[in-house]
Amino acid sequence: MVLIWWRKLKIVGEASGIPAEIVVAVDVNTVANDVYIHNFPTTPLWPKTIEGISLKEFNRLSFDMILMSPPCQPFTRIGRQGDISDPRTQSFLYILDILPRLAKLPKYLLVENVKGFETSSARNELIQTLEKCGFTYQEFLLSPTCLGIPNSRLRYFLIARLQSEHFPFQAPGKILTDFPSQEPADSKMSKGPEGWAEHSSPVPTQELASGYDNNGRQRPQKEGFLFKLETVEELERKQHADNDLSLQMLRKYLQDDVVEGLSQYFLPLKSLLRYAFLLDIVTPTCRRSTCFTKGYGHYIEGTGSVLQTAEDIQLESVFKSFEALSEDEKLMRLSTLKLRYFTPREIANLHGFPPEFSFPDKVTIKQCYRLLGNSLNVHVVAKLILILVG
Repeated sequence: MVLIWWRKLKIVGEASGIPAEIVVAVDVNTVANDVYIHNFPTTPLWPKTIEGISLKEFNRLSFDMILMSPPCQPFTRIGRQGDISDPRTQSFLYILDILPRLAKLPKYLLVENVKGFETSSARNELIQTLEKCGFTYQEFLLSPTCLGIPNSRLRYFLIARLQSEHFPFQAPGKILTDFPSQEPADSKMSKGPEGWAEHSSPVPTQELASGYDNNGRQRPQKEGFLFKLETVEELERKQHADNDLSLQMLRKYLQDDVVEGLSQYFLPLKSLLRYAFLLDIVTPTCRRSTCFTKGYGHYIEGTGSVLQTAEDIQLESVFKSFEALSEDEKLMRLSTLKLRYFTPREIANLHGFPPEFSFPDKVTIKQCYRLLGNSLNVHVVAKLILILVG
């Protein structure tokens, strides 16, 4: 019996292979609820806030597991980081207040939030409550790249179960940055808030020391910039990810070019010209993409990668002596790349949503992007559930 405070969590349960009944899903977002009902019409859904559920109602549900993803805005690095003083944290604090008073404690808990939550007062309140109730727990900072998925989406996770025995891989006081079945827990532990890196492992030292890259091209000086305002280190990081055969190519997650309506996702000319140097451009053969946020498709900078569909065009040739060109010449060059946004279906594929998952016709593309930007990776959470219950 599972209580979920998390959009689309039934998919995660199915992906994990753990037999479970969803007791109730809770969310106040009307669009998210419409999507949930569209995909899971028989699952109980309460369109209300967590604070609107009384202790008596919680006890009546008699659930064994809570899966929750509290509002992340109080903890995001680009936000105000209001933490527990932010009103949006009240729902989470309410759960922490209710938990010790339940007639029957759940056997399992899984919590997800953004990177930054691990240093918050809210996290400290969570840990204190879990210890008070007798839970054994382990924290993680994980990205889908751990599972070979070519998308960076670093998130905080906590799994906890109501028993005295530690997890076999448990590292008290540490935050693991990989799944325990892949590497020993001690190999990738946190080194403090400043030590986290969402990117792949660094390029080997001997490669950096060379004056030439793997293709025999001479490297510019370290303080210099390459095309698109990228430093040498940034380009090397991307090249290293693209050469990492443990990651899938993006091509696996893309829709066919013949799919009707793809033309609406091509970037408008004014965006091409204004944001050319800020775009994170990837091709279908790349093995990386940046985190897709809820502003994707509406805002350009820092909201997610864009896809270069003209694979035979080299980026270097487009941006060479770019600033010396006239506006028309710049647009002509940029247009040869045939850049488009990833479609909602493609982002859903990267997130691990199954092919049968869909959005109701009344949900706009912008709303799809917003929901996906607030979503999570199904495969990452499914594996955590297997570890938690197994």
